[in-house]
Amino acid sequence: MNINLISIGNKMPDWVELAGNDFIKRLPAEIRINSILLPLIRRGKNPDIARIVRDESRKLIAAVPRDSLFVVLDVLGKPVTTMKLSSMLETWLQQGQDISIIIGGPDGVSDELLSKAALKISLSQLTFPHPLVRVILLEQIYRAWSIINNHPYHRA
Repeated sequence: MNINLISIGNKMPDWVELAGNDFIKRLPAEIRINSILLPLIRRGKNPDIARIVRDESRKLIAAVPRDSLFVVLDVLGKPVTTMKLSSMLETWLQQGQDISIIIGGPDGVSDELLSKAALKISLSQLTFPHPLVRVILLEQIYRAWSIINNHPYHRA
C-alpha cells in the first residue's frame, strides 16, 4: 500500500526530514510513504488569495495518483482519533487501497478540491504549522500501525 503525502510548501527544515524519516523507517515494507511537495505560489504585496488557493488546489488535485483514495486534511473536516485512524488504516491495508493525503497551503484549499475528496479529516482543533503537521501525521500513521499489530509503541 502506498500513502502519498501531497502538500504545498517550501523545502522542509532538516528537523522535519529527520523526524518524518524516523517514523517512515519504522513502518513495515507493506506501507510505503511517498512525499510529494509542490511549490508554494509566491505571494507578493497584494496577493490574489482566491486565485492562489484555486491554483495551488488544482496542482494538488493533479498530483493525486489515479485510483487512490483522496483524503484531505481540513480544519472543518471530521475529527479523527488515533483509534479511528488505526481502524481506517487497517481497512485500507486489507483492501490494498492506496491513499493520498492532501495538506493544503497556508491559505487552505479550494471548494473544488474539497468536493473531490472522499474523506475530509481534521487532526486537531488546534492550528499547526505545515512542517509540524507532516511530523504529526507520520507519527499518527506509525501509531495506528502499532495499534493494529499490538506493538508496544502505543500505550493508551
